[in-house]
Amino acid sequence: MSIKYPVIAITGSSGAGTSSVTKSFQHVFRREKLNAAVIEGDSFHKYDRKSMKEAAAEQAKLGNNHFSHFGPEANELAELEKLFKTYGETGSGKRRYYLHNADEAAPYKQEPGTFTPWQDLPPSDLLFYEGLHGAAVTDTVNVGQHADLMVGVVPIINLEWIQKLIRDKSARGYSTEAVVVTIMRRMPDYVNYITPQFSRTHVNFQRVPTVDTSNPFVAQDIPTPDESFVVIRFANPKGIDFPYLLSMVHDSFMSRPNVIVVPGGKMELAMQLIFTPMIMRLMENKKRALAL
Repeated sequence: MSIKYPVIAITGSSGAGTSSVTKSFQHVFRREKLNAAVIEGDSFHKYDRKSMKEAAAEQAKLGNNHFSHFGPEANELAELEKLFKTYGETGSGKRRYYLHNADEAAPYKQEPGTFTPWQDLPPSDLLFYEGLHGAAVTDTVNVGQHADLMVGVVPIINLEWIQKLIRDKSARGYSTEAVVVTIMRRMPDYVNYITPQFSRTHVNFQRVPTVDTSNPFVAQDIPTPDESFVVIRFANPKGIDFPYLLSMVHDSFMSRPNVIVVPGGKMELAMQLIFTPMIMRLMENKKRALAL
């Protein structure tokens, strides 16, 4: 953790909706004229797309049928921790990009599924990470200890599966059976490395649909925000102005002393109200520290 060089980490599994949370933060950054160094979690995978398939096949030969991007073996978590730590100490570090598709790869004249070379971070006000492992802890790595604000995005599991199934089938051309195989392969790492992170985050957002998602594998569409509630849990509610949030987000209510529930369609508004003062507090502390 650092006062001079804050680190914000958004953590959620594939298909959880972290991109929506990232957009809310970007709105705050633009409005407050803050320059964030953005780090994509996929860029800290250990293998490119081709090598990952080869590594998974090799692991399967060895009897490991649960090798996945959710686990530490397929990621450079030590390098991610090093980045968080280095940035917190000096405001500098290195990043690269993972090129997901042809559009992303074209400017670099590379193949999709590959990494760009490592480059120095440009000057920035803060570091912003979005990916799988922003609060990861293993026997040898503790990424989250270097983050000043950690946010978990974790819809109920059936909704998460629905979002992944529909995304992978429509955008990537996968069959339902292929997506299910991926879900099953990732499950041990999901339980051991992804889920525990949400007990370390400062704020969690969990979307809960109000429609039947009993069998996510036959769902034809993703429940809309208006068909959902969002459960927002604060690890430490001290300093959170719950009366203000309740007055600004209509139809919200508190279910526990540290939990506010808001209509799904009001999630972005709630994020703006919650995170703007948090970010400005980090920036004010930064300003004072740099002035010393």
